[in-house]
Amino acid sequence: MMLYSILGLPTLRIIDIFDIAIVAVLFYYVYRMARGTNVMLIFWALIVILVAWRVADALGMRLLGAILSAIVSVGLIALVVIFQPEIRKFLLFLGTKTQLNESLWKRLQFWRRNIQNKSTVSYEAYVNACMHMSQSKTGALIVFKRQNEVEELIDTGEQINALASSALIEALFFKNSPLHDGAVIAQGNRLLAARCILPVTSRLDIDPNLGLRHRSAIGVTEQLDVLSVIVSEETGAISYAIGGIIHHDVTPVELRQVLEKYVN
Repeated sequence: MMLYSILGLPTLRIIDIFDIAIVAVLFYYVYRMARGTNVMLIFWALIVILVAWRVADALGMRLLGAILSAIVSVGLIALVVIFQPEIRKFLLFLGTKTQLNESLWKRLQFWRRNIQNKSTVSYEAYVNACMHMSQSKTGALIVFKRQNEVEELIDTGEQINALASSALIEALFFKNSPLHDGAVIAQGNRLLAARCILPVTSRLDIDPNLGLRHRSAIGVTEQLDVLSVIVSEETGAISYAIGGIIHHDVTPVELRQVLEKYVN
């Protein structure tokens, strides 16, 4: 503090440190959500425009400065239009009990379940169905509701609202079933809908060998607070995606642990 006073610089307060830390965290999570998409290219283009505007203004280049100033003046509206999906995703991130406080929230839920000494949901049907479909190389995609509402996904398919069982899940994804194409939406031990259409990720850093089923599983977890489980039709491998990140080749035991940890 004394050094700042001697040099004539503004005094660095404790609140300034918190201010910088909060801004840094916000920029970090914005970067995480935009990483691997075209958003980063647009972001760097905007940085170039801003730097060119300031340079043109400093050098007295009036014509170029006026053009860049006009672009910057309407930049806010343009940003809202261009980044509408990312803004929606960021607001969903702020409005749900995920990412920043997920660990604390899960710990509180764990304590509450221990106090109540009971478990209301069993994922055995899902695990057994995925294990059987993996052995027969039957493609499947199941989306598990967490904190967000999933009505917009349910409306794209056929409502079921049935108790989950291994036989029913396998029947839905049987290749000759009229409901096998698309995703099944699940909440707890109930199947809400089948043949649902999911948003596909637009990220450029996804493995090019992944098909539409895997890309849809990633895309829906980017936009909603859900967990998706995938059974590959080509290899029979079981994967799951959460928060836009996909985890490959999980065993049935690991799948049960994932469901109990993230969906309960």
